[in-house]
Amino acid sequence: MSAIAGPSTDERFLQSSSLRKLLSRPELGSVVGALAVFVFFALAADSFLRPSSLSTVLYASSTIGIMAVPVALLMIGGEFDLSAGVLVTSSALVSSMFSYQMTANVWVGVGVSLLVTLAVGALNGFVLIRTGLPSFIVTLGTFLMLTGANLGLTKLIGGTVSTKTIADMEGFPAARALFASTLTPGGVTIKITVVWWLALVALASWILLRTRAGNWIFAVGGNQDAARAVGVPVAKTKIGLYMGVALGAWISGQHLLFSYDVVQSGEGVGNELTYIIAAVIGGCLITGGYGSAVGSAVGALLFGMTGKGIVFAEWDPDWFKFFLGAMLLLATLLNAWVRKRAEATG
Repeated sequence: MSAIAGPSTDERFLQSSSLRKLLSRPELGSVVGALAVFVFFALAADSFLRPSSLSTVLYASSTIGIMAVPVALLMIGGEFDLSAGVLVTSSALVSSMFSYQMTANVWVGVGVSLLVTLAVGALNGFVLIRTGLPSFIVTLGTFLMLTGANLGLTKLIGGTVSTKTIADMEGFPAARALFASTLTPGGVTIKITVVWWLALVALASWILLRTRAGNWIFAVGGNQDAARAVGVPVAKTKIGLYMGVALGAWISGQHLLFSYDVVQSGEGVGNELTYIIAAVIGGCLITGGYGSAVGSAVGALLFGMTGKGIVFAEWDPDWFKFFLGAMLLLATLLNAWVRKRAEATG
């Protein structure tokens, strides 16, 4: 008697399972959108496909993507951070002013900046857990305090709204090589921020998909009380996520400092929305429990292609925000449709 084929060997079942797996990917909508935007600007702007233009797009995308990755993880965990943009500037200011005022090797300032930035992230998470306040209120407070501190301390210590040059200090060339250098593999110009970006995407994807911590992140974002009931360390997970955002802010801050040598204390305001939007376009839900690091990278790439594509097409850059808003709405609608289709095929 021949064996009856079970569901696991049924070709139709396998096809349905593969389709469901594909449709359930959080980044599917953003990938489709990115391909459409790429084709659109390739046709609309003759210079868009030039190697130099693509390098510019990748650089613009990487400066957003470095922050969009940890912000995406935080959103998957059910929270968000309104202080992320100004924290980048704070990180750069601490490095610059500490090195200059103490006449120390710039690596000392870089190390102190890392500790200070991580402390701010940990404080965000600690206050959130201890008070039970929404992350909107907690990080809005941090945003306002950092904005004032950046400007007030810079003027108090240096007498102006920008830092002093540290380009002639010991350690600056090595720090610039790590955070702001340019690579030329195969004759193609690539900023080192692209390497940082891809490394963070790989690390975050590994954490989400291959570690217990990744399960915790999805669990606390999906249902915090249920996660706590089954033993998930909710407090440690959320504090760790905020410290992850702080780590991204430190990397971005050092790039800002060592790219331009001086830092304007008022920079960074508004960038937090860019990081959140990139994560949402990449498939993250505001409500938490759903998303991916790869999706955030695609969302950042959409930002880069749109912002630079408008310039290469010689359009009025004032239209950028219009296209950004349209992308956000379309990506959100497409992601919702993809999730419904995935559930229907289940």
